[in-house]
Amino acid sequence: MNREEQPFLRRSWAEVNLSQLAVNMRLCRARLPKTAKLMAVVKADAYGHGHVPVSRCLEEAGADAFAVATVNEAIELRLAGITRDILILGYTPVSEWEKLASHDLIQTLVSEDYAHALWEACHKPLRCQFAIDTGMNRIGLPADDPEHTEACIRRFAKCFAITGIFTHLCVADGEDEASRAFTREQIGKFEFLADRLSDLAMPYVHCLNSAGGLYHTTMENGFARLGIVLYGLKPDRENTLPDGVAPALSWKSVVAMIKTVKAGETVGYGRAGKTTRETRIATVPTGYADGYSRALSGKGYVLLHGRRAPIVGRVCMDMMMLDVTDIPDACVGDEVTLIGCDGKERITADDMADMIGTIGYEVVCAISGRVPRIYTKNIKEVHT
Repeated sequence: MNREEQPFLRRSWAEVNLSQLAVNMRLCRARLPKTAKLMAVVKADAYGHGHVPVSRCLEEAGADAFAVATVNEAIELRLAGITRDILILGYTPVSEWEKLASHDLIQTLVSEDYAHALWEACHKPLRCQFAIDTGMNRIGLPADDPEHTEACIRRFAKCFAITGIFTHLCVADGEDEASRAFTREQIGKFEFLADRLSDLAMPYVHCLNSAGGLYHTTMENGFARLGIVLYGLKPDRENTLPDGVAPALSWKSVVAMIKTVKAGETVGYGRAGKTTRETRIATVPTGYADGYSRALSGKGYVLLHGRRAPIVGRVCMDMMMLDVTDIPDACVGDEVTLIGCDGKERITADDMADMIGTIGYEVVCAISGRVPRIYTKNIKEVHT
């Protein structure tokens, strides 16, 4: 929608640069083996970026397929006009099998028991892929029993349209030798099983996730499933991204009020913030209900006028308070950057994650639905 159709409320909003997303995909694709196609992972509302606009952008930019976590996520993409193959990476209740068929979706078979239950429910040649457990111990047929796993896949290939197999590399982002060795072991197990099944000519045989695609190699180069790197964030804070890959999302708010608080007073819930000098406190209308972590209370900061403004006291449900004493020109209505760049200063979701001991994935996925996303591409804005 444009501004006339839906007025943009400057309270708390996220800006997603679709052009940067396309650039990120192109640069990451260039790091993959030449034979590899690219499966864009857009689960969890495209990691908080908005799965429909993001998927449309990436399909136009050349993504070969998409991956989501739930059947409803997949259906929403189909209804939005996404035509490429969509793989559901997670569990779908077998009672929902008709949705899989009617929307031409690919369902992950998470176990032998699940495959049997799905077949008993539908007796239809649904498009499916088997997950293979090479050491993460989450879902999948055991790679450590290749004879049984091979037999299981061949048996169900007579029932379903088995389009592929895949595994997930659980420490591909680790840079220590133990992590690298474990990843090589995972890839080796997967390659061994894939070789045994090569006569099935499955088009989707894939084990490279974001970190796997950037930092590891495999003989099974049919597809690479890229997720977090497409959004310009690191699989792990120690990782280095390809030159030119940058965050596509920034998060903004505004100064709603400024007041001067005397030295020795307290600020916020629990009187957790304490002033040691006469302090200018700015109130910003973004809080943990918007997805700004309460764990950043007293330790996080935002950007204002190209400078860092520390959070004072506890982040509230709908607001937070900043110390703007050292930003004398701050005034009501000024734009505040929660994630993004302001002048020479920059704060990323990865930076915020480091402050509170989590990962950038969680920071962007947590931005709530009440924060509108604004999509920019060639300076044109789209509001949702």
